Amino acid sequence: MKLETISSLLIRKYDQPVPRYTSYPTVPYWNEEIDKSLWLKAFDEQFHKENPQKGISLYIHLPFCESLCTYCGCNKKITTNHSVEEEYLNSIEKEWKLYRKMMRQTPVIRELHLGGGTPTFFSPKNLERLLKFILKNSIVHPQHSFSIEGHPNNTTAGHLKVLYQLGFRRISYGVQDMDPEVQRIINRIQPFENVKRATEEARQIGYTSVNFDLIYGLPLQTLKSIENTINEVLSLRPDRIAFYSYAHVPWTSKAQRLFNESHLPSAEEKIQLYIKGKELLMEAGYVDIGMDHFALPQDELYQASMEGRLHRNFMGYTTQNTGFLLGLGVSSISDIGIAYGQNHKTLHDYYASIEANELAIKKGYFLTHEDLIFKKYILSAACKGHVQFHSDHLLLLKQYSFQQFELLEKDGLILYDEKELTITNKGHFFIRNICSAFDLYLQRSTNESSSKPIFSKAI
Repeated sequence: MKLETISSLLIRKYDQPVPRYTSYPTVPYWNEEIDKSLWLKAFDEQFHKENPQKGISLYIHLPFCESLCTYCGCNKKITTNHSVEEEYLNSIEKEWKLYRKMMRQTPVIRELHLGGGTPTFFSPKNLERLLKFILKNSIVHPQHSFSIEGHPNNTTAGHLKVLYQLGFRRISYGVQDMDPEVQRIINRIQPFENVKRATEEARQIGYTSVNFDLIYGLPLQTLKSIENTINEVLSLRPDRIAFYSYAHVPWTSKAQRLFNESHLPSAEEKIQLYIKGKELLMEAGYVDIGMDHFALPQDELYQASMEGRLHRNFMGYTTQNTGFLLGLGVSSISDIGIAYGQNHKTLHDYYASIEANELAIKKGYFLTHEDLIFKKYILSAACKGHVQFHSDHLLLLKQYSFQQFELLEKDGLILYDEKELTITNKGHFFIRNICSAFDLYLQRSTNESSSKPIFSKAI
């Protein structure tokens, strides 16, 4: 299956810093200090609106890792001292208690995701303790979706069994790349045998969706190495593959400064890595969904996409859209529909807030009516590849977006008129750029000079 060729000129033109749009407005435009009294009011209003109708989503951030993966931009704490598990779980439980006091209804948990860091850093016993505490006196929605991110090297059958018994049916393994030299330079050594074992054990226990995260654009990657990685991955037939673009942001992720940038592929080379990977995945029967995601037709992500139910939030693409996502743990982000809130980013500050019986919310943003409108447009572009305009918004669209649309259409990335916009096959390579045309904050700030980079490049 040969994909459309993308010209080097087009790649260089659109290889600009733009957000990944897991939120709108994006995090750099949030307030560094949030009014907690207003947050509590918004929380109360939205929880009691969404919980009885759809249930809520929970994201729990488990930040610890035993070794540093130098490509990683996540909020993490590197340690081999597993005694840290106890203090952290105590704080998560206290934080959940604080929120439970604000809930006048029993929470209906529809979606639950454990992310990190490395969630499987925690022992099976401690994960069981945490989850039983969260689920105690809660209602598990009959259509719930529980998932966890696992490391193939340390995810054991014990982890998988405990999680399965508590309702988990999906696990995502951070595979990233199978080439020994690439693994060495990113400090992520994991033999194929470990990935195979972790995958087979999950399926034997009963997991219905085993997912792999892969990254293209890593140092020392070549067309040959990415082909070998994809072929090894295909031999295990994961149900879903997230094929992410490496985000080089050394100004925020200090470990990335360890790379010799001459080892990184150029934008043209990087998109060829993506095209090669995509060709192999589609030949193997995977379907391209949204940004960077591929799924087999039997996977629920594909089904959600076909039925128009695909959603995007801080956890990436999801089949659930509860309208209320609560984040627990250090640096976790909550999206309660009309407001965002992010917890303290350091363990010291997070622990201090919880110990003082205060919410750990630090920064955030309250959405305006205009924000809510353009958030829907961006979600529609990212999840459906199609946007329908409301006539009341045409004045704003013409002021900020239509000039961008004209350029995008000229390059064959979209089709549009005053009623709707559709992303073309070629445009699928540039969804982040297309979404950015609806980003009024980005458009309004284009004339502001700033020497400090904010976003990773689109390609």
